Amino acid sequence: MVDFRALTEKHRVQILNTYETIWANPETGYKEWKTTAFAEQIFESLGYTLTRAGDIPGFYTDIDTGRPGPVIALLAELDSVICASHPAADPETGAVHACGHAAQMAGLIGVAAVLKEPGALDGLCGKIRLMAVPAEELLEIAFRDTLRAKGTIRYYGGKVEFLYRGYFDGVDMALMVHSSNLSSAGPQARYLLVPGGNGCLLKNMIYEGKAAHAGGAPQNGINALYAANLGISAVNALRETFIEKDYIRFHPIITEGGQIVNAIPDRVKVESYVRGASWEAILEANEKIDRALASGALAVGGQLYYGDRPGYSPLHNDEELSSICADILRRTYDEEAVIISERWDTGSTDMGDLSTVMPVLQIYAAGAAGHGHGADYFIEDKDKACLGGAVALLSTVSALLCDDAAKAYKVIAHAKPLFHSKEEYFSLMDSLFCDDPAIEYDDEGAMVHWKRVRT
Repeated sequence: MVDFRALTEKHRVQILNTYETIWANPETGYKEWKTTAFAEQIFESLGYTLTRAGDIPGFYTDIDTGRPGPVIALLAELDSVICASHPAADPETGAVHACGHAAQMAGLIGVAAVLKEPGALDGLCGKIRLMAVPAEELLEIAFRDTLRAKGTIRYYGGKVEFLYRGYFDGVDMALMVHSSNLSSAGPQARYLLVPGGNGCLLKNMIYEGKAAHAGGAPQNGINALYAANLGISAVNALRETFIEKDYIRFHPIITEGGQIVNAIPDRVKVESYVRGASWEAILEANEKIDRALASGALAVGGQLYYGDRPGYSPLHNDEELSSICADILRRTYDEEAVIISERWDTGSTDMGDLSTVMPVLQIYAAGAAGHGHGADYFIEDKDKACLGGAVALLSTVSALLCDDAAKAYKVIAHAKPLFHSKEEYFSLMDSLFCDDPAIEYDDEGAMVHWKRVRT
């Protein structure tokens, strides 16, 4: 059996240098050009031939074992978040890798290096696809709107866009490691496995009113900021109606709230997600939220445009994959190294979208400190986060593809993804786009009816 811990340790310097370089050069989604170029150079220096996304950042490469078998994708994410108060944030953009993606990319570089070692593929069959994927963090939606308007992208998440472009065609399952703060579980904890996490619907809402002099003639205006405040308050009045098992989350921010203090705001932009544990729960909650948001516009005689966009599908980690991963990592380290939790993650990831069409597993690796996306987040233990991430992917993919891929074929046979094809999945995604006005008024300014987005 290949000792992947030893082989990964052999490439320690390159893995950690990769982490430090990406950490020091954070870029947000669909802007990760420096990070992509840096990673491409390393992959090509290792002898890989890359398929580049081209007009967006990211790439993939295939490793053929020379024997027929399944295709397994191993992923890492290129992008950062924005947290301007973080001490390591880019002073111009506020971007910072307070999300752990720099550690993911370092781990993937480790995987790429190890799989070039003599004997690393011995006894394996099928193919391994290594993928550097952009834009996991759902932020800067207005920028992504411009990319969509130009035809550069169709979808907002990187994995969703890669799926649409056919980069996952022929892939049977996908694995990824995400760093996490597991300090509360004790020093022995290296990995955490959970059943899954929330999906989300994007809302990029615009409240429209009528400008007027705020001091001299406010009676001639319609205050869009008041409309937004009323709408958000109305949603807050609904929170006790959300069912606990659905894990509904709604967390709006106002990204544009007026231009000058002495004019009634006539345009206010509000951005949020509606998160939940299933699409059924998300869409049911969204209908309630739409009604509440529209009530704010109606109260002042304004208008609301919903601006709905497909976010991410709920993540369902494959149980069989999780069991195989836990078993191999416990044998690689020890029993205490792997924590299996029934805790549902209320964050969202586009790994969830992949889970609707194939078996997937997102493994959480220890090594982070602080709070994800917060000003105190950093990678405290790079061995666990970076090298440990590489070991997790290498050990699991090896276990899946050895013995004529017996374990991989078992996963494939037992898998029950939500959709039978990516076409079915995209049919749902396309139905979620909505820019309709919320309220229809008659010629005299009386409401005719509230327009429901969907039934």
